[in-house]
Parts: sequence; structure tokens; C-alpha cells
Amino acid sequence: MTEKSVRSGRRARTATASVPATLEIDACRSLVFPNGIRKFRKQQNIGSLLELAERLPDITYIRLSKIERGEVFARAPEMRAIAAALQVDPLDLLVDIDDPVFDIEDWAEPIMGNDRTDPEADRLAVLVAAAVRARRVADDTLTIAVLEEQYGIAPVILSRIENAHKPYDRWNDEVRGSLRRLFGVADDAALAAAVVAACARGELDAFLSLVANPQIRITKTRTRTAALRAELGGSPAVSAEAPAMRQAGASGARVLNASIGSSLETSVLERPVPVLDAATPPAFAPKAPESPAPAQPLGEDASVRLVPVFGSPLPDGLLARTPTGTFVEVPRSAGPNAYGLRIGRSTLGAGLPGRAVLVVDPDRFPSAGGLAVIEQDTGLRVIAITFDRQGHTLGFSLNPDFEVALDAFDPARIATVLSAMFE
Repeated sequence: MTEKSVRSGRRARTATASVPATLEIDACRSLVFPNGIRKFRKQQNIGSLLELAERLPDITYIRLSKIERGEVFARAPEMRAIAAALQVDPLDLLVDIDDPVFDIEDWAEPIMGNDRTDPEADRLAVLVAAAVRARRVADDTLTIAVLEEQYGIAPVILSRIENAHKPYDRWNDEVRGSLRRLFGVADDAALAAAVVAACARGELDAFLSLVANPQIRITKTRTRTAALRAELGGSPAVSAEAPAMRQAGASGARVLNASIGSSLETSVLERPVPVLDAATPPAFAPKAPESPAPAQPLGEDASVRLVPVFGSPLPDGLLARTPTGTFVEVPRSAGPNAYGLRIGRSTLGAGLPGRAVLVVDPDRFPSAGGLAVIEQDTGLRVIAITFDRQGHTLGFSLNPDFEVALDAFDPARIATVLSAMFE
């Protein structure tokens, strides 16, 4: 990796020695689309973003601000319009993060200014995020609905917590209280001690790499920028430092990794579950289910659980929940309402090719960097999940070009994609 953001990862590890050495806490994790808009705006003596927005009636000021700050990816028509307003070629606005002289911190300095997160606070946020993920995986009964009904953690808030969106102490008393109840501790100091101890015992190792990892951001940026460069008419330059991009055509799984920034095959739901021993605080131990799980179709091996597969293509990238008459094996941690969804066309751009079956769990709310299925009035849609600097959860696809704000979306109509099997 040539991007100098690894330098910020080393800084964070210096301040947080108890975090495993392999973990890189990405202080710039919300900045996925570095670009040259601000530089050219200043060169054109356009002092404020509002002045530029007045020249772009088809782009709202809020969206333009997010694009310039690198918090969301621009679409090709938006880049052409912005470039025209700045009197430059659209390709000049794109930044190659693999350029040896590029430094994400230097690029972000005028944007972030003094709004920096204390490394210790960032460390605690990451540990809490990993601990919540571990807690959910260790306890199959801890569904999205249970977390909301029994602990008062709404799905949107859960997604932000699990992705270390902000330092722990910036959450309000209600959210912090819900987390304390979840882990069975009396106060914030006890919660901090519990997650630090769990990290020291290695119980969070399988989850830490999924939170605040610069590679997730870097891979996503490479992929989306290359696609945007190609759409704008330039050759998608692929760096020697981006093997996942170079070999994308060799394997559907590799393409998937490059597109969403993390492999579904090693998602939080399929990584090894930490071993819990007698020394583990009760908060991290899985709870016994109150009643036996409902009977499911089983294969010859009683440990194999099969669920029905649905899916037939509709216009505009949508899918109908039509039974296919087939079944698919699901991960052991899948909820009771999990099902298979067959896709028969390319969606999410190159990220998820056609002829695949997704395992979908309606009882889990998706996290940034993963995939989800949303239920729209006319069918089901597969989307990739991210969030902006303000913590707004977004879903998007490239083919077709689609984006939706999930904070205002009915959580009951959002499901997580646990895994994918390519045909």
C-alpha cells in the first residue's frame, strides 16, 4: 500500500498500544473520495462553496459539500457539471491515491482542520464497535429487533456504533446507557475496562480488522474512482499496489472484495467466533435461547441448515421474491428468517456479477462496507452500504446508478447480505 494514510494508522497504534499491532485505526475513514474540487475552486477565486453551488442548479449545496469533502462519491454527470463550472477537464478533478506524493492527511487538513478525534477516544470507539459485533455473533438470539426492543438501540444507531462512527463519549446518555445494559456493567469506566480486557484476551481479534481499517476505505476508493475515470472517458489506471483491482477479472469473489471493500466470505458473520472461557465477563457470554429454534430443512448433516431461494429479474435492477424451488445452505449464525436471493444480472457495477445467490438475513441491520437488500414498492434491490461524515447511512449501486438515504428508510424493509455464492 503506497497511500500515506498508513502513517496515521501507526500514529493511532502508538497512542493505543493495547490494540493488536495488525490493526490500523483509520482516522480519515469517512473520506472515501479525495478530489481536486477545492483546489480548482480556490484557483478560480471562488471563495465559498455556496458561490460554486449557485453555478450548479442541479446539485444541492449539501451534496456538493459532501462531494468536495470526499464524504460521498460523485456521479459522472455531477463531475462533468462541476468541471464545467470550474473550467477544467473532469478527469483533472480525480485524485490517484496510489501516487507516491499523495497523503490523505495533507489532503484532508483544510477540510478537517482542528476537528480531530483524540486517539484514545478513537481507540475506545473501535473496541466498543468490535465488542458489540462479537456480542451479537456469540448470541444468535440478539437480533436487531431484540436490540431495539430490549436495549433501546435503534438499527441506525447500531450501525454507527459497529462502525465506530464517533468517540464513545460523544454518544448521549441514552445510547451509552443502552450499551452499559447490553454488556451488564454499571458505568462507562466499567464498560471501557471490559472491552479493553476482552481485547487483551484476544476475543475481539476476529472483529477489529472490520472496524476503522484503512484498507476498506482505500480499496473502495480505488474501485469507484477507476470506474468513474472510465465513465468520464479516461483509462482506469490500476496501480501495481492494487492487486485486488488487477486480478478482478480472475474471480467473482475478488471483484466483490474490490467493490465493497471487504470480503463477504470473511464478513463479521462468518469469521471465527471468539472462544469464551470462564474468565470472560458475563456481558460477553452468549445467552441461552429462551425456547428451541424452529425446525428448519436439514441436509444429511444435522449441522447444515437450508433455506429457500427466491428471485426473478425485474426492470431497473430490481428483483421479485419469486420462489425458485431450490435451497441454499446458510451460516450457522443466520437468523430464523434468512433466505436465499438469486441475482441474474450484474448489479452494483462490477462488484457483484450476475448468476449468484445471496444469503439474506432480515433480522440483522447492515454495516458500512457490507451489502444489503432493501424492499421497495416494486421489488427488492441489492445495495452497498456506507455512511458519510455526519453518520448518515447510505446505500448505493452503480448499475443502475442508485443511492438512498437509509436513515429515513423503514428498518423492517432492510436486510443484511451474509454471504454470496457465485454460479
